[in-house]
Amino acid sequence: MRRLPRVITPALAGLLIAGLAATATPAQAAELSPTARVSPTVPVARKAPAVQAAPGVQAAPAVQAAPGAPAALAAYYGQRPPWKACGGAYQCAKLKVPLDYADPAGDRIDIALIRLPATGRRLGSVVINPGGPGGSGIEAARNADAFLSPAVRARFDLVGFDPRGVGASTPVRCFTDGQLDSYYAIDRTPDTAFEVKNLDLAQKQFAQACKARSGRLLPHLGTPDAARDMDVLRAALGESRLTYVGFSYGTFLGATYADLFPGKVRALVLDGAMDPTRTGDEVGTGQSGGFGVAFDSFLRDCFKRADCPFRAHRLSAANAKLEALLKRVDRAPLRNQYDGRQASESIAITGIMSALYSESAWPVLRQALADAFQGDGTRLLLLADLYNERRADGTYANSFAAQEAVDCLDHPATHKPDPRNGTSPCDYWPVRRKTSVRPLRADGAPTILVIGTLRDPATPYKWAQALASQLSSGVLLTFDGDGHTAYRKGSACVDRYVDRYLLTRTAPANGANCPKIKPATSR
Repeated sequence: MRRLPRVITPALAGLLIAGLAATATPAQAAELSPTARVSPTVPVARKAPAVQAAPGVQAAPAVQAAPGAPAALAAYYGQRPPWKACGGAYQCAKLKVPLDYADPAGDRIDIALIRLPATGRRLGSVVINPGGPGGSGIEAARNADAFLSPAVRARFDLVGFDPRGVGASTPVRCFTDGQLDSYYAIDRTPDTAFEVKNLDLAQKQFAQACKARSGRLLPHLGTPDAARDMDVLRAALGESRLTYVGFSYGTFLGATYADLFPGKVRALVLDGAMDPTRTGDEVGTGQSGGFGVAFDSFLRDCFKRADCPFRAHRLSAANAKLEALLKRVDRAPLRNQYDGRQASESIAITGIMSALYSESAWPVLRQALADAFQGDGTRLLLLADLYNERRADGTYANSFAAQEAVDCLDHPATHKPDPRNGTSPCDYWPVRRKTSVRPLRADGAPTILVIGTLRDPATPYKWAQALASQLSSGVLLTFDGDGHTAYRKGSACVDRYVDRYLLTRTAPANGANCPKIKPATSR
């Protein structure tokens, strides 16, 4: 999918509503812009990728390879993470994995790990992935309550990892921070030949920058490679079978793991599911429809609120008002109170989409749109920063580079580039996928729990239906809710089903439903 889920906490929402993001703490600011006028060309920075050349991996002296591990990978499977304290109760470490699993004696890369030990009598480890591709499992684990319940954390170590190419693992690099500011501000709805050319050129240059700075990594960043890394991680944790919770793109990673290693699965929760059979174009079309449904749901809620900026309580009138706003912003970007950037049409759309990931962000979106109608784009800009992972100091996480690097292998372009209809970096990607888009069955795996939210903007509900039906042992749990993903989002019903499954491996009946959360009296 095209973006990763974002957790907007009440504290962060309060900062956004108050317009105080510039004074946020480092942790908050790291979750919180881009624009600037885009030049016709974006210079490409060149840097060698961070790949280590080594003849092999040294295992710990007294550690033996996991039973059944391929002989050529024995040293990797025999690792034990050298855990060290890294804040509070957390422990951090790194694993070595082969850059290319077809050449395990060749170059190797790092996979960064974090662990939060169980608070009670330990059953094992739960590995989490927050989505993306490009999402940091290390950052997710530091927000433990958003990803696992206290009941599960009492019995399991929570383990997060940055997949290959991401964050603290060996990262993929493409544009610089300044180039990303320009890139995100580009007009994505070009009206002139110059705008069409400018957008197309930027997509080419992004792909060229990735090749220049990370060319050796790019062929090895597909989801099957990350799934193989996850099996090395499973062995390193001392687990005979994997317990895993994946959100959004993490469902595709988890399903891929189960398809490759069905006998190594203990329990898999796949929340906000992707359909593995979708092409990149189909993913985009599905998400466009999903965000449309989500915005209409936001509007219906907005009409009940005193601070709703849409006075005519009709969906058609409200959507027309928003469209008129975006056309004005396309001609004249909105001002921003805190720095020299402006909120372009692309930034405004990104800010709106960001808030649709979580119902808890709807109050922020109401205020941001009210401001925008008055010519102030500050809050929309901050929401876009959150979505794009731009920090308060102007630096970015590398999630977008990693996302494109993975997506362009997993969901390559299926047509010739046509700048008139819009292009993406994948249209010009320097490496091509070696396998085809196909269903994932995971024959022989135990029951796998798939969760779908009816009005999920980023992973439409029908994708969860598709994945559950493709998996030989898949069962579907449906949540009548809004926003992206369901577990740990306030539904006691969903949390109860998931916790029971993780703790006892007892899944709900296929087709089980959880009702809509009763709305708060005010929000």
